[in-house]
Amino acid sequence: MAPDREGSAAPPRAVPSGAAAHRRVAVGAAGPPCYCCAMNRSVDVASSVLATALSVGAGYAVSSRARQPEKLLELYEFESCPFCRKVRAALTCFDLEAMIYPCPRGSRHREVVKMRGGKAQFPYLVDPNTGKEMYESDDINRYLADTYGDGKVPTRLSLGPLTFLTSGLASAARPTRGRKARPAKAPEKPLELWSFEVSPFCRIAREALCELQIPYHLHNVGKGSPRRESFVARSGKMMVPYLFDPNTSKEMFESADIVAYLNQTYGEG
Repeated sequence: MAPDREGSAAPPRAVPSGAAAHRRVAVGAAGPPCYCCAMNRSVDVASSVLATALSVGAGYAVSSRARQPEKLLELYEFESCPFCRKVRAALTCFDLEAMIYPCPRGSRHREVVKMRGGKAQFPYLVDPNTGKEMYESDDINRYLADTYGDGKVPTRLSLGPLTFLTSGLASAARPTRGRKARPAKAPEKPLELWSFEVSPFCRIAREALCELQIPYHLHNVGKGSPRRESFVARSGKMMVPYLFDPNTSKEMFESADIVAYLNQTYGEG
């Protein structure tokens, strides 16, 4: 099982030496990226690929397309949380969209969960279609299966301690990513992200959105999703992640470009 990749492999470049190896190329400048930046990117992608492998494919494909709710589900979560990962994987498996409110440590969205549910525990689901609000990943996945699906929680998400173990190992592969909030400007309108849970490149983009506390409309396009057809009609090809920012009208592929854009547009220090 190989997740959708970002583009094709580029031909190898010669490794610079000496002072040139540490030169940083300015945004928009001509020439290849510096060796240190390329190494950091390689390590980042490798650890994300490892997280995908450790999650044993949960959240790769649509297992049972659910009835689509009239109003968007709302999920308060943070990327590194293993319990949150189980719910995000279920959203991909059921082909459900959601409004994501990132709640890493220090996030402004945590206060909303405290006020609504009484405690800062994640994940926390709000369904404006039924008025239901709940904690606990297993309860949320069961609710999604019964309310919108065929009543069956995907097997890989219903193995009890084994499911938690694989989700926890995936978090351990990237222990500092998507865990703590960074200072950021709040966008006027939520962003939109086309993604599916186990894609290593989508994970990198989601982590940046999480750390910057940016709410976003999650469009799941796992393997087998009928939504892929409309996505290709919009973007021109089946490649994820794909970000749209209605505040600036920017649209883009490539996790590295998305992370750079988010940091430059919304990051504060």
